[in-house]
Amino acid sequence: MAEISADDVRRLREQTGGKMMDCKNALVESGGSIDKAVELLRKKGLASAEKKAGREAKEGRVYAYIHHTQKVGTMVEVDCETDFVARNETFQAFVKELAMHITAGKAEFVNAEQVPADVLERERRIARESDAVKGKPAQVVDKIAEGKIAAYLKERVLLQQPWIHDDAKTVEQVVKELIAKVGENVVVRRFARFEIGGA
Repeated sequence: MAEISADDVRRLREQTGGKMMDCKNALVESGGSIDKAVELLRKKGLASAEKKAGREAKEGRVYAYIHHTQKVGTMVEVDCETDFVARNETFQAFVKELAMHITAGKAEFVNAEQVPADVLERERRIARESDAVKGKPAQVVDKIAEGKIAAYLKERVLLQQPWIHDDAKTVEQVVKELIAKVGENVVVRRFARFEIGGA
């Protein structure tokens, strides 16, 4: 068994924000490899994040971000379970980064459930009636239409958008990673984006 030093445990804690015993156990399980231990902690954290998703989030932060041009800005509410986490630097940094993300993007909805059915039906109809699908079999047209809906949701639904700070992840994945780090449910509740000359 690899010798696990207190310094390795400390380094892993600083890197992941994990609890001391969790970090030590991950190092033991990974044979002393910090990189493998980080991966283990992330996997366990994301699994526990799923369990926390149903818990009530009544604390949190409202944050306003105005772009340096003074022509576009965002106000966002992100909730958590306790004021302790709401005051946590990691949580607050996420809320600020999320406000910047919303300002840069064109999200209209927090999640797919908020997209009105008539909007989705309109997008399907446009896809089915476009010149690009004329003469194609019905199954192909349906598949193309569903692909267009998926692309629409990825563009307009905040949680489905690629995270501007790391586009290998979606906003939803970043939220789950934050839940794993802070140990509480985190909910992006609502946002409003303002732009000069915008609708």
